[in-house]
Amino acid sequence: MREKSLWKPFLAMFLGLSAVCTAAIFIRLAQAENASSLLIATGRLAVASLILIPVALQRHMPEIRTLTQRDWLFITLSGFMLGIHFAAWITSLEYTSVVNSVALVTTSPLWVALFAPIFLGEQLRQQTFIGLGLAFGGGLMMALSNTSGEAPISDQPLLGNLLAVGGAIAVAFYFIIGRQLRGHLSIITYSTIVYSIAAFMLLFVIGLIGQLGEVLDLTPEAWLWIVLLGVVPQLIGHSSFNYALGFLPAGYVSLIVLAEPVGSGLLAFIFLDETPVLLQLIGAAFILSGIFLATREQMRFVPDTETTIVPT
Repeated sequence: MREKSLWKPFLAMFLGLSAVCTAAIFIRLAQAENASSLLIATGRLAVASLILIPVALQRHMPEIRTLTQRDWLFITLSGFMLGIHFAAWITSLEYTSVVNSVALVTTSPLWVALFAPIFLGEQLRQQTFIGLGLAFGGGLMMALSNTSGEAPISDQPLLGNLLAVGGAIAVAFYFIIGRQLRGHLSIITYSTIVYSIAAFMLLFVIGLIGQLGEVLDLTPEAWLWIVLLGVVPQLIGHSSFNYALGFLPAGYVSLIVLAEPVGSGLLAFIFLDETPVLLQLIGAAFILSGIFLATREQMRFVPDTETTIVPT
């Protein structure tokens, strides 16, 4: 039974990774239709929320009623962290390349490794630290490289890089808080509430800065990319990671996300004519090597999932 149950979280992470790799492409295509970054972030979360809310109300109301004040506090904080993550990262794509932005935002395992021992008491194994170092080094190589087929995005690439790092720090806390909650909350309940809180937070922000009126000016193409962004990388991708958090340590789940620059880089090459250079390919090799080491080590320490998660 133990081996039979192990494949589910790893399959969820593979599905989640494949889905999130499309995010930067959909964002760039929406930005090309003059959709603002905050509107894209809000739309992404709103679409996912609107799909999940009817399911949560129909099937999970008894669980929602049992949420404690502490649960609501952590869920709200998680939603705020997720909103900050998307606002910072999506905005970063206005100023820096897809590869740089994605590589920097996926440094979240470094921040998880720094904070998880304090907040969760999770100690990463030695090989996991080695894998983290390799993957983080590969991410830096990709961030420092240039794409030969891409015109400059802006004259403020440093701002874009810093925004991507800010998004990485925010999503690291999102992973850590999720680990606190997903042990006793179903995936539907957790995802629905967190996505909705993040969407309302960003909706409030765009209202404050006067961007709500721009919603009516969005083109049909912009709406298409935003809807796809909400369904594929958000609903399928992040929900798959939330599912895995009920089984596996936060540091390992966030480490797998480091493969996102590889997939995003490939899609950027196909759809955005961003040609990878040697340093990017070396960085990708480092990332995959790091993930292999961490996977081999963590497979030995996966807890008995049948006692650590509530079936959804």
